[in-house]
Amino acid sequence: MKNVAKFAALAALTLTVQMAWAQDTIKVGVIAAFSGPFADYGKQMEGGIKAYMSQYGDTVAGKKIQIILKDTTGPSPEIAKRLAQELVVRDKVDFLAGFGLTPEAMAVAPIAQQAKKPMIVMNAATSAVTTKSDYIARFSMTLPQISAPMATWAVKNKIKNVVTLVADYGPGIDAEAAFKAELVKGGGTVTEAIRVPLRNPEFAPFIQRIKDAKPDAVFVFVPAGEQSIAFMKGYRERGLAEAGIKVIATGDLTDDHVLPAMGDATLGVITTFHYSAAHKSPENAAFLKSFAAANPGGGRPNFMAVGAYDGMAAIYEVVRKLNGKIDGDQAMAVLKNIKLNSPRGPIAIDPATRDIVQTVYVRKVEKIGNEIYNVEFDQFTNMKDPGK
Repeated sequence: MKNVAKFAALAALTLTVQMAWAQDTIKVGVIAAFSGPFADYGKQMEGGIKAYMSQYGDTVAGKKIQIILKDTTGPSPEIAKRLAQELVVRDKVDFLAGFGLTPEAMAVAPIAQQAKKPMIVMNAATSAVTTKSDYIARFSMTLPQISAPMATWAVKNKIKNVVTLVADYGPGIDAEAAFKAELVKGGGTVTEAIRVPLRNPEFAPFIQRIKDAKPDAVFVFVPAGEQSIAFMKGYRERGLAEAGIKVIATGDLTDDHVLPAMGDATLGVITTFHYSAAHKSPENAAFLKSFAAANPGGGRPNFMAVGAYDGMAAIYEVVRKLNGKIDGDQAMAVLKNIKLNSPRGPIAIDPATRDIVQTVYVRKVEKIGNEIYNVEFDQFTNMKDPGK
């Protein structure tokens, strides 16, 4: 009987400790691809989260911040949905975060809506994402937000006849539409619109079509990473540069993380984007230092790392403002009015759309010493999604 009593007392004590721990912990469930073809997306976001927490600590308003990582192996909407359900029901998270890919963000949105959980989008860039739940705030970008300025810049610089090449899914279609609308408004023409498969596209025949069309430039959006490397390799091998066909693109094409591996093939490429590792500011210098310290051997951080870093800054601000007592509606009220000094420059959330307002930079790939960077030389300030 004594043993039974001891066991019961121990169990009660354990339960009390667990309850105290739960009350003193803010749980953030991060859903992203940490393996598979888009593993770098999850790794960059994890790196940005680590960088923020190493810089600002893991405690806010007396609460410990606990990160729970969940791998979709993506793009896998059904897995993302199941993981979100587990995080809400079993782990009882206070925030859902991550979402490197649009299909996964779209799949989780109804879970966030039903559970009234703030959903911090750190990358997924299709314009419609924030319309799928009242509990979404996006700290990355939208494709129209960065594609329209590229068309404005192109027209200003006498690039009028353009072929577009985009990945055939939400972000790519958004990029194509926004670029074309702005180009046509400025008197330009899209002579051909090419859409390539999201998974493992074979670029060679498409690049030949571009060469045969003889445009002033090709506007490109493909997911950052392997596909950007493959496109630029084909562009050089098939002699488009020699044919006088320029590359203009969203910054995914010259992603900071893979740019060193792409080498001189990218020199001269013009992109519009919201972040460059070469951005000059005290906030970016601190971020780069923190990222390197928190992620030994992690390489150069990219826009997904910054999206995650800023997403964590927003979570910390919510916890601080609500004094550690997270309520979904109150959290969204804070998020709708948030303003931050990001490594990319000043950012804010538009309360009407819960989407980000930020500076979009025009950059050219150049060598700084022996390293290749996206060097900013022009900018569009206070940019919103032009369709919202």
